[in-house]
Amino acid sequence: MVAADSGVVLPAGEPPALDEESVIRLRNACLRVSRRLRTSGDPEGLTASQSSALATLVREGPRRAGDLAEAEALNPTMLSRVLAQLERRGLVAREPDPEDGRATLARATGEGRRLVERLRARRAALLLGWLKDLTDAERSSLMAALPALELLADGSRR
Repeated sequence: MVAADSGVVLPAGEPPALDEESVIRLRNACLRVSRRLRTSGDPEGLTASQSSALATLVREGPRRAGDLAEAEALNPTMLSRVLAQLERRGLVAREPDPEDGRATLARATGEGRRLVERLRARRAALLLGWLKDLTDAERSSLMAALPALELLADGSRR
């Protein structure tokens, strides 16, 4: 038998029920950890949209503005504002798409890439500190859940 934090005792090897309360708890926990990382680990003054768009450009390389807007779930006008702010700070450069002169291609600059690396390192250090506050069993549970969380995050199984 395995005791869960909720006080429910489950037989070993039997998956937990996916009830509404558990799903809400999982969602809230993921959102709160993400929010803590975002607000604690970004003294650079970027908004969540700016940070996300810049990280996408660093991770995936140059993208058309329309494709980036879709990936970031932003309307094109909002993305244009986000890119303008990042461009003013020297973190992003915009240029005509060489394959379609009507489209704009956005890419992270060297300074933008360095900033994302600093933010990732800062957030990783914060998370590591928080993980050290957990018990060995709690850390093991999180690491065991990591592949499933990555699948959920990537939307790989639809």
